[in-house]
This record gives sequence, structure tokens and C-alpha cells, in this order.
Amino acid sequence: MSGCCGRALPRRALCILGVLCGLAVIPPAQAVTLVIATVDNGQLLQLQALSSAFEQAHPDIRLRWITLTENQLRQHVSSDLATHAGLVDVLTIGLYEVPIWARRGWLRPIRPAPGYDPGDLLDNIRAGLSHRGQLYAAPIYGESSMLMYRKDLMRQAGLTMPANPTWTEIAAIAAGLNDPANEVHGICLRGTPGWGENMALVTTMVNAFGGQWFDLEWRPQLQSKPWRDAVGLYVELLTRYGPKDAAARGFNENLALFQAGRCALWVDATVAGGFVANPEQSRWADSIGFAQAPAEVTAKGSHWLWAWSLAIPASDDATREAAAQKFVNWATSRDYLELVASEYGWGLVPSGTRRSTYANPQFQRAAPWAAMELEAIRTADPTDATLPKSPYVGVQFAVIPEFRTIGDAVGEFIAAALDGKLSVEEALARSQHVTSRQLVLGGYPKALERPQDCQPQRASGNCR
Repeated sequence: MSGCCGRALPRRALCILGVLCGLAVIPPAQAVTLVIATVDNGQLLQLQALSSAFEQAHPDIRLRWITLTENQLRQHVSSDLATHAGLVDVLTIGLYEVPIWARRGWLRPIRPAPGYDPGDLLDNIRAGLSHRGQLYAAPIYGESSMLMYRKDLMRQAGLTMPANPTWTEIAAIAAGLNDPANEVHGICLRGTPGWGENMALVTTMVNAFGGQWFDLEWRPQLQSKPWRDAVGLYVELLTRYGPKDAAARGFNENLALFQAGRCALWVDATVAGGFVANPEQSRWADSIGFAQAPAEVTAKGSHWLWAWSLAIPASDDATREAAAQKFVNWATSRDYLELVASEYGWGLVPSGTRRSTYANPQFQRAAPWAAMELEAIRTADPTDATLPKSPYVGVQFAVIPEFRTIGDAVGEFIAAALDGKLSVEEALARSQHVTSRQLVLGGYPKALERPQDCQPQRASGNCR
């Protein structure tokens, strides 16, 4: 009989040599490969670029990245978890998904490493990523929404930006700054359809106009006056003063336009501050001003709350979960923030998550929007985001499983109105119908009742 190394040996020697030969061909510790699904925005691309530092510190863990658009990511991740496919080991999700998926048992609790200090996380960010007091996702960055504008263009036009502008005031300013001859749009806003795309902005506008998604009886309110006023202004602003392809533009596309000097006003995520005020990325960095997101009849819910966060699916086995816990702790730690600062500067450090970041003098000097961002995040209250009382939690979304389908469908109708394929009234009538149907299917029997301020038109039955 031949041994594994090619020579005849006694049985006892053969057994011992078999172990030694095996050690010669099998690595001492087999590397675990983690598949990470993430979104294609600046802070997450930074994380991907810097992740080699984690692999160097953890030679037994390898990272494989899947980078998608927001809509693609949400579809891919929700499908993976719903089917328990186990194709992804670390998920990038947010404040909408975490409470729903944790309640369903789809996520593993996050186990903070020594020194992680979860108490340093901002209260409403931590609360939104928790279920029954347990953290189920760790935030890469948090955000609210704010107004960014060109101070130089404002001066040239003889205009002054109010510290707390209204949407009516923004409409007048956008008209004064719109300059087609020089290819400068008066305003840029999200137009790409999706519950986390155009509907994130539109919902905050509706909130500001005194509206809500559902009343206390879960009756949809999409044909109410606040919805008509808010969506009407949104369509008017982008039709008159926005890019012609506004319905195809989301955060990344509008960021590129703003950095290129082709948008005078832009209302979007506070995380954009680090990019628009970076002189290495925009020649107008020194001319950028910041203000709170516009209000109207109320400031309640006029600015959103979000946090792109890392979570671990329950489908991970013990080995992959242990590796995933190490990565999530590293990627959302204070040490990681220091790494970003050393590579890109404090102005591009992921913010919106930790008190210690805002207390850091280096960050304060590099981030002129920091105090405004912190105030916006702290005053965004998902439990009290609408002027009339609402039955749901959430500022720019409602934390119910049906909302993803509802928000995506309504987003398509709003985009169709923006493209001129539907009137605002038609878009809202169709939105009301789809929303009512989804709620009825979800077990909300009063969803088909007409909203209280609805005055049916004789011909169509739609609300005026």
C-alpha cells in the first residue's frame, strides 16, 4: 500500500503521515468570503475602497462586493431575505426595513465589540435601527434633508435666502435664479420613481403642506388638499425650472449637476454637504450655502430621517455570522471614521451617526453644514411627523410592510405627471386607488372609504 506522499509505510506511520500530508495542502485557517450588497453612493463606495484595511487586519476574511442602485439594492435584498436564499452575508438597509425585518426574524442582532460604544449613536438613529431595545443594524451614516444653494448666484440676482425658507419662497427664488441661457437650472429635485427616491422628497413636501399618507382609520389621503398642493408645486418647479430629464434623476445625478454648477438650488440629503463643499470635487465649493429643508404650513416632517446601515441576515451560518459581525463592527466604528479622515479629510467622514463626530473640532472646522445637519436629524421625529395625527411611524415613509409596494407605485404615477403623461389630478387619483387596494389586501378594511375632505367630481368621481 502506498502512502499519501508516494512511499510504502506501516499502517500506524501511514495514519500519522496522512495527517501531516493533509496539513501540507490545507491552509491553517480557511478564509471566509463575505458577500456584501451595498448602494452606489459616495460613502458606501468609500467603504468599499477602504475595506482592504479590514482584510489586512483579518486575513481569514475576504470581502466580495455587489454594488447596486437604490432601487435595485432594495429589490435584491428583500428578495434574498424573503426567500431565505442566503446569497448575501451583509446587507445595506435602512430605518424602514430594520423594524419590519427584525420583527419577522430575518436579521441577526448586532453584537457590539468592546469599545464600540453604542451609547455614542444618536438617539433616533439608534432607536430606528433597533427592535425591542436590541440593535439589528449598525449605521454607516445618517442623514436628514436640507437645502443647498449657490450664494454667488443669489448675490448676483439680489436675492437673500431665509434661514428657514418655505416652499413658496423657494419657488420664487428658483424663478429668479433660473438661467437657461447659461444652462443653470433654478432648482434640482429627485425625480427617479421609487419609495426611497422621488417619494422621499415628495412625502416631506406633503408633510410640510399639512398632509399625511393615512388618517387614523388608515384611509389613504392622496387626493387631499395638502397632496394636491405639494405635488402640484413639485411638478411646477421641475417643469419650469428643473432639468428636462428630471424624472430620470436621483441623488447621484443631481449631485453631479450641482457640482458642475448647473443647479442653483438643490433639496436633498445632508450627506451631500461633504461632496458639494469639497474643493477637490467642485469649483464652486466656496460658494455653497446651506439652509434647513423648506417648510410651509408646518415644519413637522419637512425634513426626512434615514441611515444607510449594515445588517446580517438570519440565513448566515455561525462561521459567516461571526465574520460578518467583525466587519460590521469595524465599518461602523470610530476607528473607521479616523481612517476615512486620514484618507479623504474630515469633511468627507460619514456623519449622522455618532455624537463624538459632531463634538470633534476637526469635523466642525471641515463641515460648515454640521450643526445644521445635527439639528435636522435630532428634530426629525418618526413618531410625530405629520400635522394631523397619523397611525404610522416614519417621516418620509410608513413603517408597514405594504408601503414598499405603495411607495413604488405612487412614485411611478408622480413621475408620469412630471413627464406630462398624466395630470397631477390623474396621478393622485390612480395613487389613491392603488394605495387603497394594497391596504385592503393587507387587512385594513377602511382603506376604501373616501378621505374626509374629498369632494367627488360628477364625471369621474375623483376628489377636487
